[in-house]
Amino acid sequence: MDTTGTPLFCDVDLAARIERAEVELITQGSTAAHRRQGEGPGFLAPVMGGVASFAEDDSPLNKVAGLGFGGVPDDGLLDEVERAFAERGAPVQVELAHLADPEIGARLTERGYRLTSFENVLGFPLPGEHPRFQPDGIEIRPSGDAEFEEWLDTIATGFAHPDTQGVASHEEFPREVIAAAIRDLVSAAGMRRYSAVSEGSVVGGASLRMTDGIAQLTGAATVPSHRRRGVQTALLAARLAEAAAAGCDLAVVTTQPGSKSQQNVQRQGFHLLYTRAVLVKQAEHGGE
Repeated sequence: MDTTGTPLFCDVDLAARIERAEVELITQGSTAAHRRQGEGPGFLAPVMGGVASFAEDDSPLNKVAGLGFGGVPDDGLLDEVERAFAERGAPVQVELAHLADPEIGARLTERGYRLTSFENVLGFPLPGEHPRFQPDGIEIRPSGDAEFEEWLDTIATGFAHPDTQGVASHEEFPREVIAAAIRDLVSAAGMRRYSAVSEGSVVGGASLRMTDGIAQLTGAATVPSHRRRGVQTALLAARLAEAAAAGCDLAVVTTQPGSKSQQNVQRQGFHLLYTRAVLVKQAEHGGE
């Protein structure tokens, strides 16, 4: 935990670095989804340093990510992106960091995008080592391939029963779509998996991806019956310890504003770095 009391300052360069890691993650997960489907409707397109991704119908990977740090897209490029989503009957969802070029938000608003919600990106400066935490009756361990399906089921169950504290998410995804997206991300993005085990059963799970010195805490969930027992704190500590040992200098996590997840990580020393505005343009009928 950071005990200095000095907030971690996020400038434009740091935000751009984090957003590049996010673009890599979305690209890898979407590519895996396309490979799984074969001749499916998926597409990926670069957008001025960001990426436009459509993995499959109703996927959480369907979005424009990382926009705002590589120039302002012109109307022609935005026309192409919007047409691609419209042809698949999907809205365009842009997740735009508040440290991005402000001209982009203005341009999207002029084109009919509506502000739908926000999400927070928090960071933790990693020291050379980090302490682990093991709650009573819970074992935290790396998750092997033999228990992958149980781990995946635990994550999907946790995501299907979110905590209600804070601002509710504007998105809901079918359980099978969540499971497919997690499977694709794990297979393609080099994620490390962790399980929380109680009496021989997996009751919590989490994952970690490391790139460019950044440790992305890419998802964690606990089954409802084992919440408020320190499982998430222990899974967080395990991932921070491994990331610190691997030489990462920064851990990042994305949460809903005011959520239990945000409260948990801030208690462990994470700082709010920046907020992403979620801007959505609905598909026009007929893809016109």
